[in-house]
Amino acid sequence: MAHSYHEIAFTPTILELQARAGSRDNYAAMSEGSRYADRLTEREAGFIAQRDSFYMASVSETGWPYVQHRGGPGGFMKVLDEKTIGFADYSGNRQYVSTGNFRQDDRVSLFFMDYPNRRRLKMLGRVRIVEAHETAILEQLEDPDYAVQIGRAFLITVEGFDWNCPAHITPRFTEDEVRAGLEELVAENRRLKRALETAANDERGSGATDPVLGDGPLELVISGVRQLAPGIRAYELRDAEGRDLPPVTAGAHLQIPVRLPGGELTERHYSIASNPARPDAYEIAVLREEEGRGGSRAVHNSFAIGTVLRTGRPENHFPLHEGDNPAVLIAGGIGITAIKPMAQALEQRGTDFHLHYAGRSRRDMAFRDRLERQLEERMTVYAGADGERIDLEAVLREAPADALVYICGPDRLIAGVMTAAKAVGFPRDRVRLERFS
Repeated sequence: MAHSYHEIAFTPTILELQARAGSRDNYAAMSEGSRYADRLTEREAGFIAQRDSFYMASVSETGWPYVQHRGGPGGFMKVLDEKTIGFADYSGNRQYVSTGNFRQDDRVSLFFMDYPNRRRLKMLGRVRIVEAHETAILEQLEDPDYAVQIGRAFLITVEGFDWNCPAHITPRFTEDEVRAGLEELVAENRRLKRALETAANDERGSGATDPVLGDGPLELVISGVRQLAPGIRAYELRDAEGRDLPPVTAGAHLQIPVRLPGGELTERHYSIASNPARPDAYEIAVLREEEGRGGSRAVHNSFAIGTVLRTGRPENHFPLHEGDNPAVLIAGGIGITAIKPMAQALEQRGTDFHLHYAGRSRRDMAFRDRLERQLEERMTVYAGADGERIDLEAVLREAPADALVYICGPDRLIAGVMTAAKAVGFPRDRVRLERFS
């Protein structure tokens, strides 16, 4: 079996149960190719370096598993190389259960959790106990800013790891994260107060512009405007002081302040359509909707180069999976703004995917020309004006057994995917979606 974690975890009994339950095909590809998922990459190392706790399971002499929570300052679990991690054993309740278990059986199972972003990394390895006299290793693992006595340390040789599905992870937040959230609520209160004060003032024309909009914690300036397609404009946003922007992941969006023609200051949520790896700028694309609620018309009429937008921090309620599963991406119309960065992230990651992009006509499809050049055979375009339609049942039927599907577009397209998934027996829990509203 090629996937090292599953080579250890998938015993004959488990394989038999998977076959009986009909889920074996979802994992069949993991048994092919050369051995992988036993050496840490930058992604795993960076994830571990941000954690301030983890769960650790050992095996007792009676055969019972013992699970323990370990905590410390962020990054107290050190990544020493692609096969080795380790941490200092801070003084605790002095029961020595894990330590005793490891002296008899060096196998260990670890769970690293990122509750706010609903991510988890599970790992299997073998432990070596580092005693107090091994000062050179202890110095590598101690944290000089954390004044706690070290009794010993543990070195773990990685045997295999796997990224888990985010389903059923309840988001939880630290005190610092809650404080940051409260700061945004205070900013929201200021925005609402300002909106109430100006709601009655309808003397502002629809073509009027504000030099500064909003009260959010992130100050962005519009540094570029370009026409992507008829009715669709892209706005490039940079830090007002020229600094790198907060990092984002594919599927993230921004809360953009918009002043409506009657004077009301409101917000609209727009996907960050730029490459997630780009640190210097975000890009949003806005479709002008003449029959909408007025937000898109106000953006087209008033947003200009030099306009300052004080926005909320980027959020992501449509995240891309962390594992190596292939992906099927489906975008309808302006829904490409959420799907495009997913294609770019998957391409940089080296993960298999295919993008299906549907629109009214080729000239109306934002980013189409750029994506066709970049993705080539990994993208199929469907122009309604040319009589082209997505065969959704065929797309799902031909998807890899362990693929995840991401869709963003109008309600009728999303409903069509759900109907097709039911018709061909594609699992509903592997379909992720984001609606326009």
